[in-house]
Amino acid sequence: MTAVFVEEGPDAGAIWHFGEPVKEQRALESGTAWGDLSHLKIIAIAGVDRLTWLHDVTTQHLSELAPGVWVDAMVLDPRGHVEYQFLLVDDGDTTWVVVDPGYLEGLIAYFTKMVFTRQVVVRDATDEMAVLRAPGAPTPLGGPFALVPRAELDQMRETFATSALQVGTWALDALRVASGRPRIGFDTDHKSIPNELGVLNGAVHMNKGCYRGQETVAKIFNLGKPPRRLVMLHLDGSAVVMPPPGTPVENNGVVVGFLGTVARHHELGPIALAIVKRNTPTDATLQVAQVSAAQQIIVS
Repeated sequence: MTAVFVEEGPDAGAIWHFGEPVKEQRALESGTAWGDLSHLKIIAIAGVDRLTWLHDVTTQHLSELAPGVWVDAMVLDPRGHVEYQFLLVDDGDTTWVVVDPGYLEGLIAYFTKMVFTRQVVVRDATDEMAVLRAPGAPTPLGGPFALVPRAELDQMRETFATSALQVGTWALDALRVASGRPRIGFDTDHKSIPNELGVLNGAVHMNKGCYRGQETVAKIFNLGKPPRRLVMLHLDGSAVVMPPPGTPVENNGVVVGFLGTVARHHELGPIALAIVKRNTPTDATLQVAQVSAAQQIIVS
């Protein structure tokens, strides 16, 4: 089938689908699919202190990260708001950070600023390495993933294609939304904190030393509740065109949140992630640009 490409946004230029998104989603679920994520950016972090240093400057427990293990992590601002979200893997010599386009320069600048006297070297490695969604059963992070030298990218694509179906971002997003995994810039805003997003004890480790923004995370976790919560919306499938991310979510005419990623799932139909106020009744039928939406709780 002919590939249809994403035309705008951070995934611009990536393959959206090949004309059969239902087939692609089923192949992903069965472990017989692969996806090209080479449009994502790569940061290389070398040096003997890299893991203990990353442990200190991110939300993840990384001081004892074993080679080949993929994890997700975040960087928060001093008030606990999510600034960066990324995947990373260590190969025993270098830690490779996979980040969305648009966040590369800012994350490199932050990392560089935080080096101080540690033996760490940070560089943009996008021209050196690329990441693919490899064939295999879905993992909690949306993998499995393969980190590939760009010089070998075409060869790896051909290898994967001999035994698996290539899929696009439509299928990958559909499974991500159905799993309740938020993506920065789509399902977050400048006020988003980890407690709202269902990432505690995931991207945000709850048993490690201090990191920037930890006070907010710990205080709300121990003493209160987040002001908002992540939900999955089941949208009325009779609408031909779904509302775009950022569309206000209303309850009885009152704005209670905003729409995030929208996807058409092969079993669940039109679904989306959304951030809504914590006091929004969980059984309320919400409205998104005149489209009715029932809630499925992700963050209680």
